[in-house]
Amino acid sequence: MPDTTIHIDFPGGKKVNAHTGEFVIQTDQSIKAGGEGSAPEPFDLFLASISTCAGIFALGFCQSRKLPTDGIDLKMVCERDPKKKMFTRMSLQLTLPEGFPEKYRPGIIRAMDLCAVKKHIADAPEFSVELIAPEIREYAD
Repeated sequence: MPDTTIHIDFPGGKKVNAHTGEFVIQTDQSIKAGGEGSAPEPFDLFLASISTCAGIFALGFCQSRKLPTDGIDLKMVCERDPKKKMFTRMSLQLTLPEGFPEKYRPGIIRAMDLCAVKKHIADAPEFSVELIAPEIREYAD
């Protein structure tokens, strides 16, 4: 898999945009946090990436077996530690459509466990922050 670069820009206020390929993913802070509330907050996108990743694996599992997807529903319930102010448990809850075959239930769970976002959290990458400062040039008069 090739390296990925995501470019970030700052269009004003509390807005921060991510450019990935041909797409722009907009974020903003809530009004309470000093933003305009015009887009999801970055952490909301993090949570959405986990649940949509699991969702695409569930959908692909069904589609590849020509299983019904009408009525399928997925939600993620997050439990927070009030002292740490961090989530301690994230539960993906998949509601299966009417008549979903019993024999495929363990398989769809295994498919959802293939989610690359969840795998990256479980086996976290190393993070680093690097500064790239413009060169300082002294000009002689």
